[in-house]
Amino acid sequence: MNNPEQTKDWDIKLTVGYASDRGLKRQLNEDSLIASEPIFAVADGMGGHEAGEVASGICVRTLAESSIIGEHAPSFSASDLEDLLQTADERIRAETGGRAGTTLSGVVFVEESGMPYWLFFNVGDSRTYRLSQGRFGQISVDHSEVQELVDRGHITQEQAAGHPRRHVITRALGTGDDSEADYWLMPVEVGDRILICSDGLSTEVSDDGIYTVLSSVSDPQQAADALVQETLRSGARDNVTVVVVDAHWVDGDADLHTTAPRDPEAERS
Repeated sequence: MNNPEQTKDWDIKLTVGYASDRGLKRQLNEDSLIASEPIFAVADGMGGHEAGEVASGICVRTLAESSIIGEHAPSFSASDLEDLLQTADERIRAETGGRAGTTLSGVVFVEESGMPYWLFFNVGDSRTYRLSQGRFGQISVDHSEVQELVDRGHITQEQAAGHPRRHVITRALGTGDDSEADYWLMPVEVGDRILICSDGLSTEVSDDGIYTVLSSVSDPQQAADALVQETLRSGARDNVTVVVVDAHWVDGDADLHTTAPRDPEAERS
């Protein structure tokens, strides 16, 4: 953990907005979220008959119990996060007997080598995107059957969007044989905007549509609300949950992310 008397060469403020809706077809909202600095995440439960809601709820409550909640950029590694997710996985299995599970995607705002970093993580097909310095793209990689087909070159990304098995995931917490998360550590850039969402957003609104909202609505809460409204206008066949996190230097620059054009060559790295 950080020494509270230590002075930093940087001073970053985070602002956050979030929204969730059960959608137009589902009776229950099985999504859960956490937006408590330094942890921001979305969990999309599955299992039916309220079991999915139980799984996603256990997952975010486990994250909320972490000792780093309330800290600003703590020293926190992928190994520390892996321990938390393993605890969540075990709790879900114990509570539901392995009959329910949840995806999980998100980010932890951490300090690494004296500088601010994003520690991204993902299990399943919920997603995390980043808009930074004019570059917009998906950080997480879907753990799904169709993503494996894309990776093997059997179908295109465009074909994947309408594939009949696009909702079949290959990893989850609390159920199945594979609950391993992926992790990415990336330095924070001035004006970063992070979007975390359940697949209720990404299956209804295209990446271009998501980018349009993120790049034009400066307030993170208004951006989160606008993304949910876009999903509802598109049919909202699933629950939808979004978290928008902005990072900017305390002396300003909060709106830089809304002025730069999208870079079509944006890559995860």
